Amino acid sequence: MCIAIPGKVLSLEGNKAKVDFSGNTVTVNTGLVDPRPGQYVLVHAGCAIEVMEKEKAEELLDIFADLEELR
Repeated sequence: MCIAIPGKVLSLEGNKAKVDFSGNTVTVNTGLVDPRPGQYVLVHAGCAIEVMEKEKAEELLDIFADLEELR
């Protein structure tokens, strides 16, 4: 099973973005979307596949945190 995870765009350089995932910064390909710093993107397999509304991203992050606590 594969999932996509939301992260916050910190900076952009060409079609790459530095994205924050709960304190972990990862370089992500943004060739499919057009995000701006401060926006949230949904990332799957190293590629941003959707620019998300902040509220939707935070809701998903809360769900993932709840699931982690169940482990």
